[in-house]
Amino acid sequence: MEWVVECENLTRRFRDKIAVDLVSLQVARGEVFGLIGPDGAGKTTVLRMLAGILEPTAGRATVLGRDVR
Repeated sequence: MEWVVECENLTRRFRDKIAVDLVSLQVARGEVFGLIGPDGAGKTTVLRMLAGILEPTAGRATVLGRDVR
C-alpha cells in the first residue's frame, strides 16, 4: 500500500507541557482521513508538524515520502 502520510511516535512538547504524545498513523493515497477530538487534544499541532511549521520533539513523520523535519 502507498502511504501519503506516515507518523510514528510523533511527539511535541512546549516547555513542560506535552501537546502531542506518541501519535502513530498512516494515511493511504485516496483515503479520506480526519482528526477529531476535544479542544486542546493536539489536532492543530499534529497538522502543523505535518505541514513543516512546527518541528516534532520526537518521533518521525513523512508526507509524500518527505521527512517533515
